[in-house]
Amino acid sequence: MISQELTLVNETLLKADSFIGVDNYQNLYFVKDHVIYKEGEEGNFTYNDLQLGEISSVDIINPLKVIVFHEDTNTVVMLDNRLSEIERIQFNMLPEFIHARAVTNAGNNQLWVFNINSQELQLYNYRVNTKTSNTIPFEGEIISQKSSFNFCYLTTEKSLQKFNNYGSLIYKLEPYELSKVTHEGDVLIVFNENELYYIDENNLVPIKLNTLEITVKDLQLSQDFLYIYNGEKLLKYSLTHPKE
Repeated sequence: MISQELTLVNETLLKADSFIGVDNYQNLYFVKDHVIYKEGEEGNFTYNDLQLGEISSVDIINPLKVIVFHEDTNTVVMLDNRLSEIERIQFNMLPEFIHARAVTNAGNNQLWVFNINSQELQLYNYRVNTKTSNTIPFEGEIISQKSSFNFCYLTTEKSLQKFNNYGSLIYKLEPYELSKVTHEGDVLIVFNENELYYIDENNLVPIKLNTLEITVKDLQLSQDFLYIYNGEKLLKYSLTHPKE
């Protein structure tokens, strides 16, 4: 198989500490000075709660229920489409304590939670306060967690692993020293050692994407567009799937 060049669609100046992503309604999300910003045709909105500490991660897979994780205080805050707080979960206050390292949306009143105490990925139902679908304990440090409603991707120091919502391992790619991973459908885009790779989950063969030298601070794959934030500009590329 061969790779094809990414085609630059547009670029936008962006002053941010981190780029979160673009949702299905083309709203832009980013973090600057401990504040989450949402900008789009419906208006501009913000969220911050300095008492909860640093913003560790933001999951926008469901723009009507944005999941914000504050690792410093072991707290999740759920926001509506105007970034107003709907609900919060303080893992320290649960009857069965959870020490969370990463939290993302699993849908149906559930969260994907990586529990440091057990070193397991768990599905946590916050309506009935139950944990299900535990994986086997992990070895090594968890670097990042990305998810859809049915699958969760965990990046460790040397591997990329995909799990379903039954806690079963779908695949494991190693050795991998990954710094950034984004996914959509059956496609992964991986940033590894200053190179971008396309991975079709049907064959798991990494294919180098032909690009000019690009600084990658954050990236997101959404609706067949690859967004790359280089610290100064947000670059939007059209992604043509590699063909044989």
